[in-house]
Amino acid sequence: MGIFLPGTIMGFREGLEAFLVVSIMLRYISKTNNPVYKKYIYYGAAIGVVLSVIFGAILTMISNAIVGSGEVAKIWESIASIIALILITTFIVWMIKHGSRITQQIESQVDSNLSKWGIFSIATIMIAREGAEIAIFSFTGKYTILSIAIGVLVALIIAVLIYYSLIKVNLKTIFAITLGYLILQAGFLLGYGIHEGLSALKALGKIQENSLLLNKAFDLSGTVFYHKEGAIGVPLYVLFGWYSKPEWIQFISQYAYTLSIFLLWLKKSQNTIKEKM
Repeated sequence: MGIFLPGTIMGFREGLEAFLVVSIMLRYISKTNNPVYKKYIYYGAAIGVVLSVIFGAILTMISNAIVGSGEVAKIWESIASIIALILITTFIVWMIKHGSRITQQIESQVDSNLSKWGIFSIATIMIAREGAEIAIFSFTGKYTILSIAIGVLVALIIAVLIYYSLIKVNLKTIFAITLGYLILQAGFLLGYGIHEGLSALKALGKIQENSLLLNKAFDLSGTVFYHKEGAIGVPLYVLFGWYSKPEWIQFISQYAYTLSIFLLWLKKSQNTIKEKM
């Protein structure tokens, strides 16, 4: 449960976005009477998926090769988490800036690259980007393939139903909820990277047990808020990346990051509303 639900949600969010990108491209190609290009959308999407799988396999092989090597594994997880955070933050910022008009963005790109190679390239890049997000999060969050696959499958079903107009869904609301979740998980990723880094430095003797860097902001591990076993702590950990005994530097960094990204999102939303008035 601790990693299954986040993996399913992540697979659903990124899968839905990827499938809707394909759907938007197919609809626009049909609307502009260029059906000959449809197959290149499918070709590009297929290559994007393959590239994502290869990227995920490489990350998994690296991780498996390092697992069990003690301090080296902790250092690797810390560095990998921070690198992943940087990549994911660029995705989040892009979604905040362009998410409200993603349909227009995609249609504009298709219109300005209306050729076999252009359509193929757009589909490949966009699908590979979503797949890379899934690979990065599954690697850093240690999500199971099954949990991600279930999320992607549900996303595929919903995307097909939307494409054929069998159901109506408020995509703006769905993406807002899942983007909010993505921001929370990214903040947790930062906290996790810092925590593992401090743990490795301590094990290597680079910092002492009484170092200020290891001072805890609080310790609720013996209460219902314990993130591994607590009745309240486990759901909070699964849904929001809660940690029951963070170091001060971990606590401040994680929530400062999360708050700043949410404030950026809020500011962008307010500016968008003003532009429409």
